[in-house]
Amino acid sequence: MKENESREMYLKAICELEQQNGAVRIVDIAGKMGFSKPSVSRAIGVLKKNGFIAHSPYGDVALTERGRELARRVYSTHQLLTAFFTQILKLDPDVAEADACRIEHVISRQALDAIEAYMASSD
Repeated sequence: MKENESREMYLKAICELEQQNGAVRIVDIAGKMGFSKPSVSRAIGVLKKNGFIAHSPYGDVALTERGRELARRVYSTHQLLTAFFTQILKLDPDVAEADACRIEHVISRQALDAIEAYMASSD
């Protein structure tokens, strides 16, 4: 997994956990992502160092405005791709989710804009 993809996956997971639970702990992230707590702790350190999250030792993890913005962009891309795959391409929802999760990190803005325009015109 590339660094950007890993960062985006963590931020999206934290954002989703915040929406579900309010407070987010490292153990919550580990459970959601299927990673060990030490692996998540290392990633959290990198995200904090780069200004994407705030976290104090043994405290909750919170997105900074920068982290929240990136997480929202990734989540929005995921939602658009999933809708396109299920509504237009008629893919099975599980396949659509899995493919959207992989593609959301590498798709160009131009392709996203074209998909969004297509979805808007097909309503």
